[in-house]
Amino acid sequence: MREFSIFRRGDGGYEAARLDAVWNERKPARFPEVIVVAEDEQDVVRAVRLARAEGLAVGIRSGGHSWVGNGVRDGGLLLDLSRLTEITVDPVAGTATVQPAAKGPALNELLAPHRLFFPTGHAPTVGLGGFLLGGGYGWNSRALGPACLGIRAIDVVLADGTLVHATDTTFPHLLWAARGSGPGFFGVVTRFYLDVHPRPSKILRTVHSYPLELRDEVLAWAYDTLETLSPAVEFSVKVGFSPGLDGHAVSLTATAFCTPGTGDDLLAPLESAPFRDRAVRALVAQDTTLAELYDIADRLTPAGLRWAVDGVWAEGPVEEILTAARPVLDAIPGGSSFVLWMLWGHYPPRPNACWSAQAKAYLSPNSGWTDPARDLEHESWVHGSLGSVQHLSKGLQFSDNNLADRFDLGLSAANAERLEKFRAAYDPDGLFRTYMAPDESTTAYALNTRP
Repeated sequence: MREFSIFRRGDGGYEAARLDAVWNERKPARFPEVIVVAEDEQDVVRAVRLARAEGLAVGIRSGGHSWVGNGVRDGGLLLDLSRLTEITVDPVAGTATVQPAAKGPALNELLAPHRLFFPTGHAPTVGLGGFLLGGGYGWNSRALGPACLGIRAIDVVLADGTLVHATDTTFPHLLWAARGSGPGFFGVVTRFYLDVHPRPSKILRTVHSYPLELRDEVLAWAYDTLETLSPAVEFSVKVGFSPGLDGHAVSLTATAFCTPGTGDDLLAPLESAPFRDRAVRALVAQDTTLAELYDIADRLTPAGLRWAVDGVWAEGPVEEILTAARPVLDAIPGGSSFVLWMLWGHYPPRPNACWSAQAKAYLSPNSGWTDPARDLEHESWVHGSLGSVQHLSKGLQFSDNNLADRFDLGLSAANAERLEKFRAAYDPDGLFRTYMAPDESTTAYALNTRP
C-alpha cells in the first residue's frame, strides 16, 4: 500500500506543512502532534483510523481560508485535504461533484460551457469544503439561497473510519448537519454532490463611492432600500479602504445577476439615491463577468497580509444599529481595513438543513496589516468593538470562524442543541474537533505575545 504523507512534530517538513495549512499570513501558534496530507479519500480513511488508534483528536483543513486557522489546533492530528480538488459536471442532470479543496472559479469554469452556475464564495481562494459546511454566502445567494442548501449528498468518513454516502434518505442526520454546521461538523467530507443552476444571462455592477461624512446616510438608505430590490441583486456598503481611492470612503455596491425573467434594469433604483450627486466615483450598470468579480474580491482581501475578520447579524430600526455600531465604524484602522455592511434580507430556512442564523444585515469588520507588533491593535478593533452591537446580535456567519474571540451563535438555539445530539450519536468519543474555545483564539495569542 502506498505510504501517505505524514509529518510528526519535529520531523523535517512538519513546520512547512503546518504553516501552509493557513492562507492567512497571521499563522496561529498551535501545533498538532501529527499532520497528514491526504492524496485521495482512502488516505482520509487511513488518517482517521490512525487518529483513532493513537487517541488523537482530528482537525481538518480544506482550502485553508479559515481566518483563524480553525483546523490547526494544539495536539491531535491535522488532516490536510488541500490536494482533494477533483470536480465533475453532469449537465444533463444539472449536478456537479466537488472535493473539499476545489475552488469556486474552477467549478464555475467547468459549468460555464453548459450555461450552468453555482453560488461559490466571493474570494477565488476559498475552498468549497469549509464554504459549503459553513452555510455558503456566495455570488447570487440572495436569489439562490446559501450554497449549503444546494448539497444533495455527501461522501463522508465517520469517526469509526467508515466511508458512507449520505443523502436525505440514507443518512439524513449527517446531511442535515453538513448543511450549515461549519467547523462543528462531525466527520470528514471527501465529496459534495451539488445541484447547480442556470447561468445568469448577464451580470451588471454598479458602484458609487461617497465621502466619509455621508457614511450613516448611505448605510441607512441602503438598509431601507433593500426590500425594493430584486433578490437577484447582491447589495452591500463598504466603509473604509477602497482600492483606487486615497483615504477611506463609503462605497455602495450592487451586482445584478440578470435572467430573461428579471430584465436588465435591476440596478436602476440606485440612481435615485438622495445623495447620488455627491459621489466621488461612480460605475453604473457596467457589464461584468464572474472572473472579474472574483478578481475584485481578491483585491479587497489579498493574500500576504495578516487578517482578522468578524461579524454580527443584526436587524431592527437602522438608527439603533448604527448608533450601536459607532465604536466599530469610528475606529477603522488605516491601510486595508474596512467594515462590510452586507444587506441580505432573509432566505427561507429548511427543515433538512441546520443552517439557521441570518438577519437583514451583516456588519463585518475586516482588518489587514503587515506588522506583527500591531496584531493586538487590529484584533481588538475587529473582535472587541463588536461588543457594542452584541445586544442586537442575531448570530454570526461560520465563514468568519470567530467563536473563540467573541461569543455568539452560528445556529439557532434549537438547531445547535439538535446538532450536539447527532454529534453524540456519530462521534461519541469526540474524535473530531468542534468549535474553537476562547483559549485558542488569535486575540488570546496576541495578548500573550505582546511586547
